[in-house]
Amino acid sequence: MVIKTMNSLIPSCSSPEDLKRVLQTLGSSWGDVVEDLERLEVIPLKGAMTNEVYQINWPTLNGEDVHRKVLVRIYGDGVDLFFNRDDEIKTFECMSHHGYGPKLLGRFSDGRLEEFIHARTLSADDLRVEETSNLIAAKLREFHKLDMPGPKKVLLWERLRTWLKEARNLATPIEQEEFCLEAIEGEIDFLEMNITWADQEIGFCHNDLQYGNIMIDEETNAITIIDYEYSSFNPIAYDIANHFCEMAANYHTDTPHVLDYTLYPGKEERRRFITKYLGSTGDATSEEEVDRLLDDVERYSLTNHIFWGLWGIISGHVNKIEFDYMEYARQRFDQYWLRKILLLDLPYRDSVNKDDSL
Repeated sequence: MVIKTMNSLIPSCSSPEDLKRVLQTLGSSWGDVVEDLERLEVIPLKGAMTNEVYQINWPTLNGEDVHRKVLVRIYGDGVDLFFNRDDEIKTFECMSHHGYGPKLLGRFSDGRLEEFIHARTLSADDLRVEETSNLIAAKLREFHKLDMPGPKKVLLWERLRTWLKEARNLATPIEQEEFCLEAIEGEIDFLEMNITWADQEIGFCHNDLQYGNIMIDEETNAITIIDYEYSSFNPIAYDIANHFCEMAANYHTDTPHVLDYTLYPGKEERRRFITKYLGSTGDATSEEEVDRLLDDVERYSLTNHIFWGLWGIISGHVNKIEFDYMEYARQRFDQYWLRKILLLDLPYRDSVNKDDSL
């Protein structure tokens, strides 16, 4: 559709004039696009749950059929409860500087413009294609090895406790009881004590590696990981666990909040991914090393369910994107209690206290 006014261009943008100025500045630097912003074509991109994302097709002076493409990201309501936006922008710029992900083209008060990557965003089904999954495993290993600025400190436990506090502040008494929020602090303590140890590998983790944050160039098979809002240093086992948990989701259906845990990868599929992940650097990998990471990933899946369960409760109160956050949170916590019982049978290694593990 062709947009008539700037206000209708991005309906939820609270500062259309700011966006217009950024677009005009960008257009002037390019010099080959039409000046009339009314002729921009705007396409909402589905599947985003933290922000709203739009593709803009910008006609050039070379003809109506020739366009430059830009991605506009409108920050979701209340997202500052989840991460520091300035830190996220620094990460974005650092990643871009090192040749990862899109370039930052401009910022306005409640969003930003990004380079449009000419690659295909993966679908839920793509994660189950062995060749594609192997590419993701290798790329994730590369991502974890990035030497990002700042302290190499695990953020997971601090973030879980901060989000729990926010969830308690926002939840109604009925929700507090339904989600057993009074018990969750003890569960976080239990997990930190039992799955944290001195020799765990820490890396720069994406923390939200769902299929919509992975793109593939179908000519070169190059994988690009995008959207770094939740990125931080964490145990690599946590990030891999997050990726496996996301295989239960399909955010491009009529019920995007519904999770199907029958789609969670089986042991052999998980082993194949981890073997490819560890072996992608060319170093020799032992079966013992694979088995150890395989078990660690399963344990960290428990923290992943709490993480996104709390995210769902908070988002349900602050975010206006059309998504049933509370039902999503309910499924995550249900899965946590179910999986905790099953995973207690895994042999635990000697745990260490939190300070020794950082």
